[in-house]
Amino acid sequence: MAKTFKIKKGDQVMVIAGDDKGKTGEVIQVLTKKDAVIVAGCKMAKKAVKPSEQNKEGGFANVEMPIHISNVKKVEA
Repeated sequence: MAKTFKIKKGDQVMVIAGDDKGKTGEVIQVLTKKDAVIVAGCKMAKKAVKPSEQNKEGGFANVEMPIHISNVKKVEA
C-alpha cells in the first residue's frame, strides 16, 4: 500500500530541525520509500562530478540532500 503525505511537490515548507532549522523553501521531490523530501536550497552537500561530454572539467557540484518528512512543516504561501 502506498504511503500518503500531507506535503506534496511544489509546497512551501519550513525546516524545523537540523542545521537548516528556520529556512523555508519549495519541495522539489517527495521520496515516499525513504519518508523524506528534497527542499530547494536546504541541506546542501558537495558531490564529486566526473568529467563528461557536457562537463569537460568535472569537479564539484552543490546538491540538495533529502530531509526526513518529520523535520519539515508546511507553511502557507
